[in-house]
Amino acid sequence: MATVTRENIGLLNDKLTVKLTKEDYFPAFEKSLKNYAKSANIPGFRKGMVPAGVVKKMYGQSVFTDEVLRTVEKELNSYLGKEQLDIFAQPLPMENDARGIDMNNPAEYEFAFEIGLKPEINIDTNQLKVTKYKVQVTDEMVNEEVERLQTRHGKMTEPETVTGDDNVLNVNFVEVDATGNEVEGGIVKDNSLLVKYFNEATRPKLMGLKKDDSVTINLNESFDEKERNTIAADLGITAEDAASKSFKLVVTKVGHVEKAELNDEFFKAVYPTNEINSEADFRAALKAEIEKYYDQQARNQVHDQIYHILVDHTHIEFPENFLKKWLQTGAEKPKTAEEAEKEYPSFANQLKWTLISSKLIADDKIEVTPEDIKAFAKAQLFGYMGMNTFGDDQPWIEDYINKMMKDQKYVEDSYHRISTEKLFEALEAKAQATEEPISAEDFAAKLHHHHH
Repeated sequence: MATVTRENIGLLNDKLTVKLTKEDYFPAFEKSLKNYAKSANIPGFRKGMVPAGVVKKMYGQSVFTDEVLRTVEKELNSYLGKEQLDIFAQPLPMENDARGIDMNNPAEYEFAFEIGLKPEINIDTNQLKVTKYKVQVTDEMVNEEVERLQTRHGKMTEPETVTGDDNVLNVNFVEVDATGNEVEGGIVKDNSLLVKYFNEATRPKLMGLKKDDSVTINLNESFDEKERNTIAADLGITAEDAASKSFKLVVTKVGHVEKAELNDEFFKAVYPTNEINSEADFRAALKAEIEKYYDQQARNQVHDQIYHILVDHTHIEFPENFLKKWLQTGAEKPKTAEEAEKEYPSFANQLKWTLISSKLIADDKIEVTPEDIKAFAKAQLFGYMGMNTFGDDQPWIEDYINKMMKDQKYVEDSYHRISTEKLFEALEAKAQATEEPISAEDFAAKLHHHHH
């Protein structure tokens, strides 16, 4: 009769040994061999009429080995289920040599496996203390948004040459070397950008440019950090690479936006469903929208604080040696011991949050229903479209949602995102929050330097 024994070999690290007798696997082997004989196609024999000795000689050893290993796996899984062991990933084989499995000498076999046990964790969510920032929306911020919207809803014209910071340049970026020659196989990409995106030192070089003119620039010297990072993303390169690259910009078109006037037509274009009767009403609506945006960002920042409090102040021990071995052999792509060692700290930190969030979701009985996922898919769709301008009763919307509900990966990803959001909402309700006014600049700095 098969047995499974367990012994501790380290912190949260056990060894399971599966021991099989001949009686555990041999009857199944003989049965498999007979089934194989019935279906085997061997030249010179009719299907189903192959002598047992021929089948055994040709395929017996592989069938025998498969049956032994299948029995080992069955006994191992049965033991894990019966003992209800909460383990990481899957058991890892420990130097088992299948070459010793011999059909002609059926014997007792032992196979050893290593398991990593999940730790018990205690989380106190009653002591969560957070700061809820209230961004002060200034008249200057409202003015900037008014100007942006006037430009967005303005009328595009095509002047002959570049005359000012508000001109739009349609250009072809062509990567060049230090001597200004085109780099073979380098980046070539069309883009459009406002003259004012360039730094002040570069803008004079652009004045007077017209269609088909060109100018050579170095990204590091021509843009400040924020704009340079945006350009780098558009060009498909990292911010670090952007610092050393130069491009020839070939002008394909010069544009200029005549800003929209602050009138009823403009107000209606920006807020088609609001009752806006004056510039004062329009600015008030804009201010409320900006405040709503920052309130949501402040909520996200509270969630970030909660995340760090839980991860930084919850002590969890891991079966480190097991997990490093798993990183080498159990992940999608095999890794060297050095690679596993390097990746382990980041991996362990992610694993820590997974354990914490899973326990809290279970403790708070947080559930995600199919209706939640459907609502999430609909909200995503409307987000892609900009806003809901077509009503909820359109048949194609329902068709889209039903299609997404059949996509297993989408459903799993959505389930994870929704359950995490519900968890943070529950934790936010428990947290002791202190409200603190803050400028938009200081708040942006906090978001930049402190996130997960």
